[in-house]
Amino acid sequence: MKVSINIDCTPEEARTFFGLPDVQPLQERLLKEMEQRLGATLQAMSPETIMQTWMSGFRNLEEMRERFLSELSRGRGKQS
Repeated sequence: MKVSINIDCTPEEARTFFGLPDVQPLQERLLKEMEQRLGATLQAMSPETIMQTWMSGFRNLEEMRERFLSELSRGRGKQS
């Protein structure tokens, strides 16, 4: 014997029937916070911001070139 019961109700009605808490307000707040954090992270990953971060230690391109060449010459000295 096979018995099947179909119940037609909304999720809110089912939640109320089973005595489960309504977490929709919490869900909305968390989603807004996640959107804000994601936006801040994406802003920090913009090409301009990344280049500024990388180049903050160098006052100009000449200093960067000098450091690069000094590291290259130091590396060549270790190989010989």
